[in-house]
Amino acid sequence: MPQLPAPDFPADVRARLEADAREIISRYPGARSALLPLLHLVQAEEGYVSRTGMAFCAELLDLTTAEVTAVATFYTMYRRKPGGDYQVGVCTNTLCAVMGGDAIFDELKEHLGVGNDETTEDGKVTLEHIECNAACDFAPVVMVNWEFFDNQTPQSAKQLVDDLRAGRPVEPTRGAPLCTYKDTERILAGFPDERPGAVGATGGAGPASLIGLRLAKGEAPQRVVRPRDGGHSPDAHPQDAHPKDAPPQPGSQHLSSHDAPQRTSDSDPDHPAGPTAEEGE
Repeated sequence: MPQLPAPDFPADVRARLEADAREIISRYPGARSALLPLLHLVQAEEGYVSRTGMAFCAELLDLTTAEVTAVATFYTMYRRKPGGDYQVGVCTNTLCAVMGGDAIFDELKEHLGVGNDETTEDGKVTLEHIECNAACDFAPVVMVNWEFFDNQTPQSAKQLVDDLRAGRPVEPTRGAPLCTYKDTERILAGFPDERPGAVGATGGAGPASLIGLRLAKGEAPQRVVRPRDGGHSPDAHPQDAHPKDAPPQPGSQHLSSHDAPQRTSDSDPDHPAGPTAEEGE
């Protein structure tokens, strides 16, 4: 059935968003080029791209709502329905899947009681399976609001979502400190991260990412990455973990996916790859 026109934002919200939107638009020689960051801006307000948000973007950029909708529905980074404070994405692409990503995703669905692209009852966590995040050397990878949590296991991933739901601080493997989904969206819209020390905390590639470069230079590469559990017990809180730059602790190391013999779908009876048959059968 035809829908009524989308309602406008409340006057005070509209005035605030319009001021931010004008600042974003001024950065581009053509106004329509500002559509992607504007969609992030409305997500920072509502947590998703609503019909009201799309109408707002269309009006400011002199586009039709159909043009805005075409973009908002094309990119998976834009939500079409309300979600949680933390978007937990489990990579289930090829390498992460065989290294344990499928097992992590299945256990999180059962642990949280939600399916793909669904949100827990407390509104804290939205779970989804995601495609490759270009972090294959740290597989399997989980992302929370687009921050990396590398070399995960089902147990570490369950501890992660439990900490998020309980309000305990968690520390990404690399990158800036974690913030809520709406705060992340405002940063993606192009506004500075004003948290003290957040920008300086941003990390770069780890040892596993630099192996090729070191080999090309004739150096002996370091093949061990930061422990999956941060070198602490599952009951410890993330703030007790070793700093990102601290050397791995003896006896608590998990090797990178280059080295570590992991249970794959072929060797894990709980997550079989499927029937094996001769060609043509």
